[in-house]
Amino acid sequence: MGSLDKLQFKIYKNFFLIVLFVFVLSWSSCSIFHHGDKKTTGLSIVATAINDSTKRGLLGQAKTGSVKPYKEVITSKAKSDSGLILVHIIDNHYYFEISKAVLNKDILVTTRIAKGATGIRPSNQYEGYAGDLIGSRVIRFEFGGNDKVFIREISYSERASDTTLNGMYKSLANSNLQPIVAAFDIKAYAKDSASVVIDVNEILNSDNPLFFFSAADKTKFSLGGYQADKSYLEAIQSMPINVEIQTVKTFKVEQSNATFEINTSLVLLPLEPMKPRTADPRVGYFSESFTDFDKINDQQRTEMITRFRLEPKEQDKQRYLNGELVEPKKPIIYYIDPATPKKWVPYLIKGINDWQVAFEKAGFKNAIYALEAPKNDPDFNLYDARHNAVVYKPSAMANAMGPHIHDPRTGEILETHISWFHNVMSLLHDWYMVQAGPNDPQARTMHFSDELMGQLIRFVSSHEVGHTLGLLHNMGASSTVPVEKLRDEKYLTENGFCPSIMDYARFNYVAQPQDKISQNNLFPRIGMYDKWAIEWGYRWLPDLTSKEQEAKFMDNWIVSKLKTDNRFWFGAETGLLVTDPRRQTEDLGDDAMKAGEYGIKNLKVVMNNLLKWTMEPHSDYSNLQKMNDQVIGQYQRYLFHVLNNIGLTKTTVISSEQAGTVVTFIPKLKQKRAVQFLQEQLFDTPTWLMNKQIFSLVGGTGPKLSGFLQEQVINNLVSPTNFEQMLTFQLAKPQEAYYFDDLLDDLEAGIFKEFTGKVAIDVYRRTLQKAYVDRLITQANFVPTDISKKDEFLNLRRTDFYPIIQSHINTMIIRIDKALPKYTDQNSKAHLLSLKSRLIRVFKPDAPFIISTNSKKLQSGLQGVILSN
Repeated sequence: MGSLDKLQFKIYKNFFLIVLFVFVLSWSSCSIFHHGDKKTTGLSIVATAINDSTKRGLLGQAKTGSVKPYKEVITSKAKSDSGLILVHIIDNHYYFEISKAVLNKDILVTTRIAKGATGIRPSNQYEGYAGDLIGSRVIRFEFGGNDKVFIREISYSERASDTTLNGMYKSLANSNLQPIVAAFDIKAYAKDSASVVIDVNEILNSDNPLFFFSAADKTKFSLGGYQADKSYLEAIQSMPINVEIQTVKTFKVEQSNATFEINTSLVLLPLEPMKPRTADPRVGYFSESFTDFDKINDQQRTEMITRFRLEPKEQDKQRYLNGELVEPKKPIIYYIDPATPKKWVPYLIKGINDWQVAFEKAGFKNAIYALEAPKNDPDFNLYDARHNAVVYKPSAMANAMGPHIHDPRTGEILETHISWFHNVMSLLHDWYMVQAGPNDPQARTMHFSDELMGQLIRFVSSHEVGHTLGLLHNMGASSTVPVEKLRDEKYLTENGFCPSIMDYARFNYVAQPQDKISQNNLFPRIGMYDKWAIEWGYRWLPDLTSKEQEAKFMDNWIVSKLKTDNRFWFGAETGLLVTDPRRQTEDLGDDAMKAGEYGIKNLKVVMNNLLKWTMEPHSDYSNLQKMNDQVIGQYQRYLFHVLNNIGLTKTTVISSEQAGTVVTFIPKLKQKRAVQFLQEQLFDTPTWLMNKQIFSLVGGTGPKLSGFLQEQVINNLVSPTNFEQMLTFQLAKPQEAYYFDDLLDDLEAGIFKEFTGKVAIDVYRRTLQKAYVDRLITQANFVPTDISKKDEFLNLRRTDFYPIIQSHINTMIIRIDKALPKYTDQNSKAHLLSLKSRLIRVFKPDAPFIISTNSKKLQSGLQGVILSN
């Protein structure tokens, strides 16, 4: 409590200097940034305390009848627990005694499920488990006059730091009065009015969104009426900077009840806020944003990265600045949930400790490490908001997540609880067998050794920890590595196969069996980008005393780093619809076509051995079915990695100090190579994928599989969206562009390659050709059913999209006419006649279906019908 007492002394000392500005400074959000030795905070901490005190001295006692002498409220029966708030319990009744030093200070309230209710899960199955966060907000306890204490909820979404008499801060304060969300009668004043006593029994035993479930969460979990008689306040524990509240809450659900154990933490936010670091889109960090009204010309959102506070100890500051590795004042410690299966604990710990090498780049040693949670320690609570934890969850969902809680004023990460879902190991098994099976004999079984599974857990642990350190996914990292380097043992040993563990680059599927790549080089690991990103975000830079200094230094640092190696490039996640082919999930290397060819070679090895690898005594073929589906899914990924090289552009964030352009186009030859890949690997029937023996054991789509995949790809390529994308390139660089018309020519040359000879068209190819013709017809007749798409449709009508489609339909009819005489087998002839009839009806809807090639009259008049249409 020493620091709080010192702060209070400063409040008294400066009372008369500040009181003139009180009405300006109350309750507003503040901007925090160090300017030399002066800290500009909007004076919110000091100002609010003085504003409340001007009426009656710092807690003046114009007492009402509800206020009693202290000893009549806090009697000799009281059991008290001192800390941030002095907690008293008298006959199972709880009181908070709040000191003047705590009033008007920012307190973070976080609420977690400590024990989940049986069977209560949203449809996504990700939530409802022990450790899940269900609430986070900043509050202040405030003396409200008339013997009241209020709780205000505080927002930092809008800020200004100009606190002069006519500064922007005043205007902002007048328009941003923070809401009062709870009120308490003061039950007693302590001696010298140093603190106030309030009764918290009612609010903590009730159902309220401030400390427990929000209305949205109750809807999510389908919780009905609150069952007060089946709910209770279990315990409150007060510590130096936080208070931990344990409650049991019961709600009605359908024909039964749902009971949760809830942990609510009240944590004092740092009295000396951390110096924020402005976000930059060239280094991937989560960020906290706010509207900065100090900007004159634009009220743009300003973003601060989220990160833990790492600073050298006072005695080590000069050593740090001299370039020596020093231990931080406060290391980042993660505790492993005691409920975690014992055999996986060492690997989770290794995955966390692996980040130490990255923090050494930032100048800190032993900056991050993991420990097993203490056992039989009554003062340790895994859900205490001061602790970082890995929480093991008995979920069938195959996933893990790494969220964090941060100070909204500065972006300082205060705590994190990594969610580790039990079934993530099933996902890891399936990925590893399919992607690494040809190279690692240990992957060729349905049950991996604990050592292998542990190593797989280790890499996922590192990835999730990266998120909790503030790092975003870097989906572009894998695209910076030449594909052939992924087959080079020496390169892989030195660099790994991806520069960032924050990419979705699972395992090295490019390496071929003959490359003899070691197991370690099949796994992902923390790479050079990760080390750079941690250095950029966490290096202590005390000499940057203004935003302008920081902006210049950080920009120069990024520019110089990117000049040295492209692998420091950050490619942000683009969501389900990829906008840049470099930023794809699950891909490897700088050339999707070459990587896909290697990947498919390996998948053929897997498919040829799948029955043997999945076979278990006295079991059915469900393992075979599951892994067959995994192979199909992996093959589909390779197809779409290539598909996304056609029509898209590359977008690179640069500053004015960097060479190059923001937007670049995929070269024409590379796009044509992508089309050729699809012709060879998909449109030429992938019979290897449709294994007849596997189909006889597990069924499924089997022989029809290729048709589904072919249709997906065709529909993507022959679409208004793809046309518009390719048109952008055409208009920008007409001499270099790959035209939509050329794309259709190349597709048709492969899809209808039988037209060049007398080769019969087999059933698979007939299905493919029908899919292509169907797509041409639907696009030629496209009319939107969604009225909101009307303008978009009209704009498309004014482009060349429809003329190009119609021209290709016309050409297709002529090509069919020329090809028909070459065919004698009835299936091929009937197929081509059907295609021809359907294509003609695009121009002449009433035209009869052609069932014979002897319809000379129709054929002779066909050309004129089409051309005059």
